[in-house]
Amino acid sequence: MSAIKAEDILKILPHRYPMLLVDKVLDYRPNDYIVGYKNVTFNEPFFEGHFPGHPVMPGVLELEALAQLAGILLNHSESRQGQIAYFISVDNARFRRLVCPGDQLRMEIKVLKIRLGMYKIHGVATVDGEVACEADLMFANKPED
Repeated sequence: MSAIKAEDILKILPHRYPMLLVDKVLDYRPNDYIVGYKNVTFNEPFFEGHFPGHPVMPGVLELEALAQLAGILLNHSESRQGQIAYFISVDNARFRRLVCPGDQLRMEIKVLKIRLGMYKIHGVATVDGEVACEADLMFANKPED
């Protein structure tokens, strides 16, 4: 399929500034994969305290960005109208490269398994072709209130 525009991301995800960590979706196939970006700038609020004089994107926020991209893929399915995919677990997380201001985090999500309203996915985030982090993430469907 094609790209998802920034304004459409806001229609799919419940997240808003400063917690919205996906800037652009390049490509996706429902229930299969999605590719997107997070542009990391000095303006990110977390850099004020992580770390003064040596700004580094927190690893937990790298995982959150991957989870949000997965959420776009899972929430953007017509068969799931009225449901939200909630991030419920993380396994095999590895951090291999620091992510700093000026970096562009390229994220790829691949759906590994779908069963009984549960989704197991694998996410990889890279900067300039180098793996920054990767993990296996689990999601569960929940009807919107």
